[in-house]
Amino acid sequence: MIAAICIGRKGSVGFPGKNVHPVLGRPLAAYPLLAARRAPSVEIVYLSTDDAELMAIGREHGASIIVRPPELATRQALGEDAYLHAYEAVKNDCQNSGRELELLVLLMANAATITAPVIEAGVAALRGDPSLDSAVSVSCYNMWSPLRARKVGPDELLHPFAPLEAFCDPAAVSCDRDSQGDVWFADMGVSVVRPRCLEDLHDGLLPQKWMGRRIHPLKQWGGLDVDYPWQLPGVEFWLRANGFSETATPYDSPADRA
Repeated sequence: MIAAICIGRKGSVGFPGKNVHPVLGRPLAAYPLLAARRAPSVEIVYLSTDDAELMAIGREHGASIIVRPPELATRQALGEDAYLHAYEAVKNDCQNSGRELELLVLLMANAATITAPVIEAGVAALRGDPSLDSAVSVSCYNMWSPLRARKVGPDELLHPFAPLEAFCDPAAVSCDRDSQGDVWFADMGVSVVRPRCLEDLHDGLLPQKWMGRRIHPLKQWGGLDVDYPWQLPGVEFWLRANGFSETATPYDSPADRA
């Protein structure tokens, strides 16, 4: 069995209510739930949250609700701990039904830039290569290369965030943002993982340990998880470019679009 787990808590300092904020007439969280529900390989969708409004949205989209405990719904709580808590509930359901859990599709309620075909590509990658731990959606952002990152030092001046020698020969560094090769970021759209990634969470690569160590990239563009209102226009642009509008989704049949 393949199960999807979407997580989202109520409290947000940077953007209160972000998970239920309307984008193209739908709550932000509707998009990852739609992707999971429309992915043929996904048999059941779970939503882990402490937010009653988000629970209602989850039920509307056919998700089984996992109530996120207060200690995992704080600003300091880590996503990996929320996934692990939800995984235990999913595992218990599988054991009670006598079914084997093959893969997990991990989603975030504030990450709308994901579609069912990308989930299916991740499932296919893991089924095709047993050595892989996960398949993760990534977007290319060369403008945010670690070579371009800066921090304000004790002297109140800008300094390299990390030693350039850690990345390349400093003599070869150029102001051209593409000169050092593409920079891929996990965009939080989806992580398709084997259960062992959560069973052995401590062994995973930082900072997203639930991805394990052998991570297959699912390349897309413009993906992100929303933390601030200024990011919404970019999400709306992405959704429209991928077939969403106020009245339609890429999952609609031709008759629905007529």
